[in-house]
Amino acid sequence: MSDAVLRARWERLRHAGRVALIPYLTAGFPTRDLSLAALTMVAEAGADFVEVGIPFTDPVADGPVIQKSTQVALEQGMTVGGVLELVRAAALEIPVIAFGYLNPILAFGLDRFLAEAADAGVAGLLLTDLPAGEDPALERTVRESALAQISLVAPTTTGARLRAVLAHAEGFVYLISRLGVTGAATALDATLEGAVGRVREVTDLPVAVGFGIGSGPQAALAAAHADGVVVGSALVRRLEQGLGPARELIEELRGAMDRGRDGKGDRRS
Repeated sequence: MSDAVLRARWERLRHAGRVALIPYLTAGFPTRDLSLAALTMVAEAGADFVEVGIPFTDPVADGPVIQKSTQVALEQGMTVGGVLELVRAAALEIPVIAFGYLNPILAFGLDRFLAEAADAGVAGLLLTDLPAGEDPALERTVRESALAQISLVAPTTTGARLRAVLAHAEGFVYLISRLGVTGAATALDATLEGAVGRVREVTDLPVAVGFGIGSGPQAALAAAHADGVVVGSALVRRLEQGLGPARELIEELRGAMDRGRDGKGDRRS
């Protein structure tokens, strides 16, 4: 199955009682070389997966920090093919999730992208602008490829719609912790626990929480309820300051998550 790599990683994390840290990095930001170094750095500093953003000219789901990073990357010539070259060059031992929008991938060629991404070392694909059920043929093509099809759900998604969204989900579920665009927040929504619970009622897949997480206390709070914690804008902002500040944030998040874990191993126990 296409999600075998991700399932195996989640199983190891479950047995270790470890909540996954999943950083997001925009490919090619702030430069190609620093982007490559950052991919290696997050793996060394405690990440369990990494999301690699594919720059796009109209990233409507993203806030100003990631929008700026994608524009910088595009201005320096980053392309879909360049993203795959970065992933190949990094040769990470942690799974890579390609994160982005549909248009650049269609322009590159969907079948070509799925094949070359898998060959480069990508394990999963998350498309922010492809709602479940909107293009069944395209979704089927992704599921039949070597990449896992990661589903994105909002905290307000419930009932039949939630079951429909997750009917063919693979790898894990990306749960948005709050509505709106990406970007670090001052606090997490108090309804997070309930939102995670609703997702778990309809799927056995691990649940990773993202959008707005940018500090150790926020990461620890999310880790108390979810199987994984995603950090994006806060890390991209730190990387603009340099590799050192970015590493400090990853280590802060990892440390806070580890200190706050309950030690039960299985988050559902």
